[in-house]
Amino acid sequence: MDPTIREAIFRQVAREPFARKFHLRLVEIDEGYARVEMAFTPDMENIFGKAHGGALFALMDEAFEVASNSHGTTAVALNTSIGFLASPNPGAMLVAEAREINRTVRTAVYEIKAREESGRLIASCQALVYRTGKPLPFLDEHP
Repeated sequence: MDPTIREAIFRQVAREPFARKFHLRLVEIDEGYARVEMAFTPDMENIFGKAHGGALFALMDEAFEVASNSHGTTAVALNTSIGFLASPNPGAMLVAEAREINRTVRTAVYEIKAREESGRLIASCQALVYRTGKPLPFLDEHP
């Protein structure tokens, strides 16, 4: 992977307001791949005291966002389909991995899995992006 793209995306995620709000941490990136972590905290619970689907999707969407933009061109989400399989344990460290499974000039498909750090599968998602072909707007920024 181009180190300029890697550094720019790491920098951008670190200052992204939404990522900061949910304490999403980009751990690893490669072309078509991203790994993001998030601690499941009590303020992410739904009315049943379980993980709110929006919190889990936030984690998975961040991994999807990074993986789909890892080629250095802007990609925007067209569709996502998520299955919630289990609720994480209180205080669990959650990990989402997004992997590109198909890419054309204009679209790409990703599989995203969210797991507890122990490996227990929490949610699974398939997502589609539109690839604009335009360079990421923040590539020319310097730290």
